[in-house]
Amino acid sequence: MQPHLPGRGPAEDRLTEAWFRDFARTVGNARVVIGYEPDSIGTIDCLAPGRRAARQRLLRYGVDVLSRIPNATIYLEATASDWKSVAFTARMLRALGIEKVRGFMLNATHYDWTSSNISYGTAVSRLVSGKPFIVNTSHNGRGPVHFKEGRTGRTINVYCNPQMRGLGPAPRTSTGYPKVDGFFYINRPGYSGGACNGAPPKIGAWWPERAVAMGRYATEWVSPPRVHWHGLERRFSLCRLGAPVRGSKRYSPLDPAKRC
Repeated sequence: MQPHLPGRGPAEDRLTEAWFRDFARTVGNARVVIGYEPDSIGTIDCLAPGRRAARQRLLRYGVDVLSRIPNATIYLEATASDWKSVAFTARMLRALGIEKVRGFMLNATHYDWTSSNISYGTAVSRLVSGKPFIVNTSHNGRGPVHFKEGRTGRTINVYCNPQMRGLGPAPRTSTGYPKVDGFFYINRPGYSGGACNGAPPKIGAWWPERAVAMGRYATEWVSPPRVHWHGLERRFSLCRLGAPVRGSKRYSPLDPAKRC
C-alpha cells in the first residue's frame, strides 16, 4: 500500500494524510490484512535530507490512523535480509509504532531466499518485543541475483527484473516457524520492475512473459539447494541474469537493446 509520492513536500503530505483517513473510513469494520508501505523505510535516505524527518512523521501518522481500524491485521514494511541492517530496521519499526500493529513484513520487493529472511526477521523480532512477521515469496523461488562491483567490491542486488527467477513457496499461514505468520504473495509475480531487461517501462505494469517465466522457474525452496548458481542448476552469465554488461563503470539497469 503506497498512496502518494513522498518527496513532493508538505502539500503532498497533507494529501497522503487525507488518503489514510479515507482508506480507514472505507475499510470500516471489514476484515482485512494490510501490508503497509512497501520499500518505505528502506528508501528514506533516498530523499533530500530536509524531507526525511517529515517522511517518518507521515509514516507514523498512517500507522496511528490504520491501527484504529477494528478488524485490520497490519504488517509494517521492514526491508529485506539483503538490504538494511537488523539494527536499522528495528529502530525504524519502533519509531513508526510497531507496538500498535500485529507485526512486520519482509522481502516485499526483493528476491532473497525465504530462509535468509526468516533468520533476519527473527533477529529483528527480538528487538521489537517479539513481534511476528510475514515473508513475501512471490518471486524468490530461485533467490536473488547478487554480484560484486569490480571497482569497489560492493555487493550489488539486481532489483530491476532479474532474469530466470521464479515463484517461491506457496502462500500459507502454517509455516513451521514460530515467528512467521505466513508466506504471502505480497507483490504480483508478473509485474514489471521498470524499463530494464526488456520490460514495459512503467513500474507495476503487467508483463505476461515475466508471469510465464515465474511459473516456469517456480520452486518450493525455502533455502537454496546445496549446489546451485544463482538458484539455477547450470551456469549462465551474470549478464543473462540481468546484471550489467561486463565493463560497465557502475551499476545501472540494462538497456533492453543490449545483448549478452
